[in-house]
Amino acid sequence: MLISLILVGLIGVRLFVLQVFSYDYYSSLARSQHQLSKELVPRRGEVFISDRYSQHPYPVVVNINEPLLSVDPQQITNALELAKYLATALEMDVKYVLEKISDTSRKYVVVAKQVPEDKAKEISEMGFSGVYFEDQIFQTYPEANLASQVLGFVAFDQDKRSGRYGIERYFDEDLAGIPGFLQTETGLRLGLTVSSDGEEKVVPARDGLDLVLTMDRAIQYKVEEVLKKTVDTHSAKSGSVIVLDPKTGAVLAMANYPSFDPNQFNLEEDAGVYSNKSIQEAYEPGSVMKPITMASSLEEGAVTPDMTFDDPGFVTLEKFTIRNSENKKYGTVTMTQVLEESINTGAIFVEQQLGHDKFEKYMENFGFGESTDITLPFEAPGDISNLYRGGDLYPATISYGQGMTATPLQLVSAYAVIANGGKLYKPYIVDRVIDGEGNIEKTEPEVVREVISPRTASTLGAMIVSVVEHGHGKRAGVPGYFIAGKTGTAQVASSDRVGYDPNKTIGSFIGFGPIDNPVFTMIVKIDEPQGVRFAESTAAPAFAEIAQFILNYYQIPASRGPAQN
Repeated sequence: MLISLILVGLIGVRLFVLQVFSYDYYSSLARSQHQLSKELVPRRGEVFISDRYSQHPYPVVVNINEPLLSVDPQQITNALELAKYLATALEMDVKYVLEKISDTSRKYVVVAKQVPEDKAKEISEMGFSGVYFEDQIFQTYPEANLASQVLGFVAFDQDKRSGRYGIERYFDEDLAGIPGFLQTETGLRLGLTVSSDGEEKVVPARDGLDLVLTMDRAIQYKVEEVLKKTVDTHSAKSGSVIVLDPKTGAVLAMANYPSFDPNQFNLEEDAGVYSNKSIQEAYEPGSVMKPITMASSLEEGAVTPDMTFDDPGFVTLEKFTIRNSENKKYGTVTMTQVLEESINTGAIFVEQQLGHDKFEKYMENFGFGESTDITLPFEAPGDISNLYRGGDLYPATISYGQGMTATPLQLVSAYAVIANGGKLYKPYIVDRVIDGEGNIEKTEPEVVREVISPRTASTLGAMIVSVVEHGHGKRAGVPGYFIAGKTGTAQVASSDRVGYDPNKTIGSFIGFGPIDNPVFTMIVKIDEPQGVRFAESTAAPAFAEIAQFILNYYQIPASRGPAQN
């Protein structure tokens, strides 16, 4: 009896341990033996760009199935024959394949990770035993380098694929969708699947969203063609172009060169090529800032287009002497001529008439010093903090675009204010979002604030038309049209951060047209060209070629006879 009691006690203790202390472990083990769970993978969203003359957007990011090829060596009947066939079909080394598929100690061996779908179908139809394919969805970029920094790419982060750079990164969660799952109970006989309540537990996957961008395919192609030609012709370090619709803020084109092919991003040695410099790289813009300074003073009535200024060729502030380009002295000039001849001392005079506090307010209102909040990653805010340091020196240098930084997107958005009659629009690059059920969410243009009056915008527009007609912007002109714009040749800070490098410049041209009804605002930026110093020889001609294309593409009729440029 004692022995029986001891045995019963031990059994009780053991049952207590199993049912209480080890409950979680054994219940999980039981579920794993009787339940089958499978993740349901959602379809990743695709990306499209607009086509002005087509009802259907054009795909630039597309899903393709590239199955994984595996084998069960224990089921293979003729390893050598199979190895020869797979090696030939997949362009692999036959010895490598034979070694893989001959390891009969394993039941699962991966032979190739991404097999083209047509090739997988061909191999499957051969009927080899022990050969299996598992569907894998990958992204492909049918236009290769087109808008590569805008789109980005998808790559593995440890064991998970996710978007890197560009649209793929910013909208990664929306594009990826939400996984679902399938859970069933497995019977002991014949592999039957049943659930405790007689139904499978299914949570369907939610497919990713499709995006249609505002970018126009034809304009983007032309922009990239001209940008590449310009950078290569002048052996420049790099270049960027942005084209906006000034009436909405929609991005019609955004390009950087050098670019890369997202299908083969891993071949790039310099990861810097992935960066979208149009929004990520702020620079000292130079004289393209002079129309912004002029607009601010015109709005406050501090200057007028015909107001004169006597230029001595230099200005001394806080023991620093600021001179005009090439040490020129212009004498008595009007405010329009200050822009035509791009006179540094004239820009300083305009800022001084306005006053530092008001100048600071207008710089902020035009959008400088803060991000535009465009839906792209890593946007730089630029830097106008020198305005807040007090004194006269920094407002003076910033009036002509040195001592501050801005991105190309901030600059072209500021010029769009002049083009559209005084409103700052939030730039946007996604036209609409489409969910798996076909529901569409369209982006509406958003006015951030009114910066200047329509009258000031019209007055300044006429002044910078004169820059293209009579000043340094002549090579940006388009025969038959009145184009407004301004050149800027900025110095580049030395690598030792002491002063500026005398051998490096950044040339920019920003403008819009036609002046009576602008359909585009554009910036062309060329970094460190060789053999030429001024933007009128690099950025301005590139601007003209793209502008001519856009006006023809939009079928805008000429407003006058051929320009005499």
